[in-house]
Amino acid sequence: MPREMKIRTKNKDVFLRVQKGHFATMHSHTNYYIDVTTQKMRLSEAKALAKELSDDYKMTTIVDTILCIDGMEVVGTCIADELTRDDYVNMNAHQTIYVISPEYVSGGQIMFRDNIIPMLAGKHVLIVAASVTTGKSALAAIDAVNYYGGTVVGVAAVFATVDECDGHPVQSVFDPNDLGDYESYKPPVCPFCHRGEKIEALVNSFGYSAL
Repeated sequence: MPREMKIRTKNKDVFLRVQKGHFATMHSHTNYYIDVTTQKMRLSEAKALAKELSDDYKMTTIVDTILCIDGMEVVGTCIADELTRDDYVNMNAHQTIYVISPEYVSGGQIMFRDNIIPMLAGKHVLIVAASVTTGKSALAAIDAVNYYGGTVVGVAAVFATVDECDGHPVQSVFDPNDLGDYESYKPPVCPFCHRGEKIEALVNSFGYSAL
């Protein structure tokens, strides 16, 4: 496994773990593995990350529902807690926010059961993702919210390479500028593959599988 590096911020509990190499995701090949495992599963890091992300929405955005993709339910719950705190500048103070996650069917399509649909229909929905790089996972979530009658108010992520997805703003704590030499390619045009550099691992929202 390649050596882990940490990209730090002023907040000691908010940092990005990365590994450099040649990695394959479902949609692309990249020279960095963005590891958000502990942000998703360690409460202190999830709380710190949620505070950073919620600041972008407290004063300006009504949020009724948080849709968590990439296993971001702990972070999403912490964001809901931040957004409903008793604060005179908080648009969602004292209100209840639903925190939900999608069900996937064949082809990666998202569906929601009848008991969950009322948490989307007519609601202002914030999508929370681990990363938004190609944007395909976020776009699937946006399409699902629209289909079930919700209104997407934004996309929040730990790491993102884009600042909008299907016209919706993407807010992130980290972006490629924090890495300097970040590269991502569609598999057929990957220069690492063309140079004969073997893929070191398959990566997705669950983690890292070395080859």
